[in-house]
Amino acid sequence: MKVRLTRERFDLMEALELIAVPQAGGYVFFLGRVRSEGHGRKVLKLVYEAYPEMAELEMIRIREEALKRFSILDMVIWHRYGELPVGEDTILIVASARHRRDAFAACEWAIDEVKRRVPVWKREFTDEGVFWIEGERAIPEK
Repeated sequence: MKVRLTRERFDLMEALELIAVPQAGGYVFFLGRVRSEGHGRKVLKLVYEAYPEMAELEMIRIREEALKRFSILDMVIWHRYGELPVGEDTILIVASARHRRDAFAACEWAIDEVKRRVPVWKREFTDEGVFWIEGERAIPEK
């Protein structure tokens, strides 16, 4: 599946094989991970909550838009949900294109759209408490 919301770890080679074609001169991978610091606090883990059916539909739309908007051959968009410790992968976007510039541009656009449009919500568990993350804002959980 080229679009996937999953609790499972990503297999990067599987993602590549899904879109590998002889016409592609470049593949760009964006791999997001849980980092150890956020908003000046030590991060212990993230919990991603999702509305799976709506999230996958919106990721499908984003992929279809990317295929129309950019000169790419194909794209994979996978997002994880559930509890993820520091160092775990969170999102994977892979774009294939005849030329690297197109693949880079499509990847950058797609991650921005996923963060903006897909109903996946991030809770950050830190040494100072729990926060809902909305863009660059960290909202303390009550």
